[in-house]
Amino acid sequence: MPLFEMPLAELKIYRGRNPRPADFDEYWERALAEMASVEPDVSLTPAAFQTSFAECFDLRFTGVRGARIYAKYLRPKGDRAPHPALLMFHGYSGNCGDWHDKLGYVASGFSVAALDVRGQGGLSEDTGGVKGTTQNGHIIRGLDDHPDNLHFRQVFLDTAQLARIVMDMPEVDGARVCAMGGSQGGALTLACAALEPRVRRLAPMCPFLCDYQRVWEMDLAVNAYAELKNYFRLFDPRHEREQEIFTTLGYIDCQHLAERIQGDTLMAIGLMDEICPPSSQFAAYNKITAAKEYELYPDFAHEGYPGFIDRAFQFFLALNTA
Repeated sequence: MPLFEMPLAELKIYRGRNPRPADFDEYWERALAEMASVEPDVSLTPAAFQTSFAECFDLRFTGVRGARIYAKYLRPKGDRAPHPALLMFHGYSGNCGDWHDKLGYVASGFSVAALDVRGQGGLSEDTGGVKGTTQNGHIIRGLDDHPDNLHFRQVFLDTAQLARIVMDMPEVDGARVCAMGGSQGGALTLACAALEPRVRRLAPMCPFLCDYQRVWEMDLAVNAYAELKNYFRLFDPRHEREQEIFTTLGYIDCQHLAERIQGDTLMAIGLMDEICPPSSQFAAYNKITAAKEYELYPDFAHEGYPGFIDRAFQFFLALNTA
């Protein structure tokens, strides 16, 4: 193991450092009730991009707090028999990408929905007081407000709402819906499967948004987590509110949501990852009680993992014969 991290034997039993708020379950039940009260007003508009075997749509729906959320939606052309679906989630500050990298799944009989996270690099709205993109600083956004106003609370709910929308599509078998993504996308994969436990299989890669206090204590509140250090330096320079701050962040800590996951899980972890350190990822993995497996990449950091996308493809494709 690299010197910055604990030995692998300890990682395999590590249960996390960041506090879990006492009302964590009530918090998320209240959040899900708010989501359920929103009329999603789903629209599907044929996209400019089309192929001979895939129908491609711009999908929009209304999420919590009135935001219009965008996703690319693709389905096999002419196939209306209920079939599996895949939800795809992107990295921090990015977007759902181009159409072409979803086509392999469509050709294999899946519908695919790829979310643009609100306020980041895509087309989804952020209604938190400004128009247009906000892109970064989303971990700390809402930290000085009521916990219900944490930005990632709303993002996590968007993933669950998208899952429900896709599960209700007439061409989709709601019992065969999967999810995947890397970094922030890995975190959103965990959050989605936790908040919509009907997600059947999930393949998170190097998930972000796990065990914030551990990341800070390792002096790794840099890069994607830099806003944690910046927040303390600007608003709590003597760490007088440290316990309060990390406890509030616990509401949007995927390690605490992980125990709600019921789907089969395949996770990829790079042991040289200094952006989302392995211990923070194991904190979530070790709390999953559903069937699970991890693939370790000892010499890899926060990057692509050779063979894992192919492994995930086969992991999901097995559902097409279920």
